[in-house]
Amino acid sequence: MRKNKSAIKRTVQSEKRRLRNSHFKSTMKSRIKRAIGAIDRKEGEVETIFRDAVSSIDKAASKGVVHRNNAARKISRLARKLHKSQTA
Repeated sequence: MRKNKSAIKRTVQSEKRRLRNSHFKSTMKSRIKRAIGAIDRKEGEVETIFRDAVSSIDKAASKGVVHRNNAARKISRLARKLHKSQTA
C-alpha cells in the first residue's frame, strides 16, 4: 500500500481514469458491433445506429481513450461498410 500522500492521490486518480476509460471503450465497442450487425442485416434504422456508433467513437477519441487516428480508421471502415451495403 502506498504511504506517500501524493502517491495515494495518484492511485485514486488512475483508478477513476481506468474505470471511465473502460466505460467509454466498452460503449464504443458495443455500438460498433450493433452498427455492423444492423448493416449486415440491412435494418431500416441503419443510419441512426451508424450515427450513434460514430458519436461514441468521437467521444472516446476526444476523451483520449483511443487515439484520434484509431478513431478515424474505425469510422472510415464503418462508413465504407455502410456505403458498400447500400450500393449493393
